[in-house]
Amino acid sequence: MSADRGLRGALADLSAALHDSSADYMIIGGIAVIARGISRQTVDIDATVWAPALSVDELVKTLRLRGIESRIPDLIAFAGESQVLLLEHVSSGTPIEVSLGWLPFEREALDRAEVLSLGGSEVRVARAEDLVIYKAVAWRDRDRSDIERLLILHGDDIDLERVRSLVAEFAEALEDPDRLDGFDALVRCAQGPDSDSSQVT
Repeated sequence: MSADRGLRGALADLSAALHDSSADYMIIGGIAVIARGISRQTVDIDATVWAPALSVDELVKTLRLRGIESRIPDLIAFAGESQVLLLEHVSSGTPIEVSLGWLPFEREALDRAEVLSLGGSEVRVARAEDLVIYKAVAWRDRDRSDIERLLILHGDDIDLERVRSLVAEFAEALEDPDRLDGFDALVRCAQGPDSDSSQVT
């Protein structure tokens, strides 16, 4: 994994805390993209935990035992509103975001996650196919770049019909009908000029 010592330490402490808490979790975001073979930089760590079976208060206590603290004043209240814990690995200063998952897609992604070795730690990581969906929801410039590169590297193992169906659902929920067209354009770019365009329509 291309990461400095602080980031590796933060990942080790986060994965240990999530294991200690028995939380059903996986790593997403830039670290997961790197784990899936994409060379890029990242300075933070993103994870998802399954919320219905979780005590957020107990999780926060366990995270503190591993040197992971809140980076905002009202962590629990904010998490109740936004479904994300905004944290920091104190010794390294690494920002950490732990999303509270409730959606059926997140349950599926957690069930499909794989244990990989990253920076000396064994951690659960989202599959490339599910990372593409997460990235299509976030939809920043970096996310669109990650989507294209994940499709190029893992396209043969990605169920585009499933991905496109979920992207369409999220696009409708976000009231962004142009997003599906943008996603289809990324797929065509990843597949190259000789691809069968019918696969993405």
